[in-house]
Amino acid sequence: QVQLVESGGGLVQPGGSLRLSCAASGFTFGFTFHDYSMSWYRQASGKERELVAPISTVSAGTTAANSVKGRFTISRDNAKNMVYLQMNSLKPEDTAVYFCSAVGAGRRYWGQGTPVTVSS
Repeated sequence: QVQLVESGGGLVQPGGSLRLSCAASGFTFGFTFHDYSMSWYRQASGKERELVAPISTVSAGTTAANSVKGRFTISRDNAKNMVYLQMNSLKPEDTAVYFCSAVGAGRRYWGQGTPVTVSS
């Protein structure tokens, strides 16, 4: 059972930065972290979960949400089984719970989420 644990969320002022981390473990049946596409999603209160940024197995990353382009960057470290989301120039509308997700071996897995609050 793949497990994903997010960290790095918190309270930050507008214009500030945060770096979210996602630690992945529990890979079985010959699959490794390298075999999974990873992504970050977020869900604001009262809104649907939205894709923020995906990254492929070969670290081809993009920011899917137009609202974060140029400000957020996704990356992964296959040697450490880690995925990161660097968030710069944060805005109040970035306030949400951020989730890490893994897709591979025919399944999708979710972490428990880490809350990010952007407020002065």
